[in-house]
Amino acid sequence: TQAKVTQKFDFVTLLIGVNNQYRGYPIETYKKEFSELLQTAIGFSGGRKARVFAISIPDWGVTPYAKNYSKSAQAIASEIDAYNAAAEQITTAAGVSFTNITPDSRMAANDVSLIAGDGLHPSGKMYANWVNALVPKIMDVVK
Repeated sequence: TQAKVTQKFDFVTLLIGVNNQYRGYPIETYKKEFSELLQTAIGFSGGRKARVFAISIPDWGVTPYAKNYSKSAQAIASEIDAYNAAAEQITTAAGVSFTNITPDSRMAANDVSLIAGDGLHPSGKMYANWVNALVPKIMDVVK
């Protein structure tokens, strides 16, 4: 069972979809789930859309983990780009901010310090890059 969250939050971020892409789920399923979760995020903010920040899916195809995967890095990138395009369209239509961190994630192809020790997940350094991309948008809201 899931607990019902009744608390309202000052800021809400939403970064979802990589598992859908990895498992080969249809993009239509992702669009439906993303839309539902975006509305949940807006609800968590108390309806304050300016305080909700959707974030693109990072490209795991550039990681060491992906070298042992059945799809090429190019195929993974193409699928992630399609998922991100859908997320950006849905987010923009809802009046919510969308931050594209995918180009930053692709820098890991040439900088292993952006990848955690497990060879798949982002390192603290990469997370810091993403935070730096979000800070100006958050600061615009709190001014």
